[in-house]
Amino acid sequence: MSHDTLTRPLKTGRPPARPPAGRRRRHWSRRPNPLAGLGSVIWLVIVIVPIYAMISASLTHQDQALGNNALKPPARPTLDNYNTVLHNGFGHFLANTAIVAAAVVVIVLVLCVPLAYAAVRTRSLWSTAAFRLFLLGVAIPAQAVVVPLYLMIAKLNLYDSLLAIILPTAAFAMPVSVLILTGTLRDISEELYEAMALDGASATRMLFQLVIPMTKGGISTVVIYSALQAWNGFLFPLIFTQSDGPRVLTLGLFTYVSQFGVNIPALLASVVLSGIPIFAVYLVARRALVGGLMGVGGK
Repeated sequence: MSHDTLTRPLKTGRPPARPPAGRRRRHWSRRPNPLAGLGSVIWLVIVIVPIYAMISASLTHQDQALGNNALKPPARPTLDNYNTVLHNGFGHFLANTAIVAAAVVVIVLVLCVPLAYAAVRTRSLWSTAAFRLFLLGVAIPAQAVVVPLYLMIAKLNLYDSLLAIILPTAAFAMPVSVLILTGTLRDISEELYEAMALDGASATRMLFQLVIPMTKGGISTVVIYSALQAWNGFLFPLIFTQSDGPRVLTLGLFTYVSQFGVNIPALLASVVLSGIPIFAVYLVARRALVGGLMGVGGK
């Protein structure tokens, strides 16, 4: 056999091997997308500019709040506005808001996790009808039921208390929370339930040993969602409270609004301080929030 024959590549009649489809997709995904980049920059500017203007205005003197350009840095920055906020009951408002948010989260988790578990595992028509009826709460705005809620809270002697804020806020956070949790629970394989049933596990044991550990993403989403609803709530604290005792952060902003004017720098400083805690929570748990919302609706 000649040397040329040995060095010549063999012809097998097969086309050259193609790279796997996954590699081809990764190759295509690395191509630059100018439109997506431009859209991201525009959206970032839309988000950043108001935040910058708010922080900049909170560092200006009250007599210069309306005369300067909103995008111009303050000529003489000052922290007096933050000092004013911190010495006018901000800590009290923050503590009340934290209590309301924590209580709402606990109520929503204690009630919604078993509700979602029953809705997913029970196959009866009554369970399906009850679940759909429960989700009608998503379509009911809070403004439509303020008067009945006010009468109920007055009859229960809960007016002007933190419970008057906690209970309605938790009730209106539950429909979306159940929707999120049912979508997460439907992703649990049926074989896992059957395996635990063969081991003699009861429904309660399945809930605590299987469902809760495998739905941490959905539970984290519900925690963040309900905490945001409680932290940013304004209607229920405005209608169901009156004195300074149960006042929360959203109502505390009225401290800087008087009959003769508005202390705009102090008002914006209060907004900045009140947004820091919930923004920090969002930064820590944003992956769980997005992942849990992607599971809404289930399979």
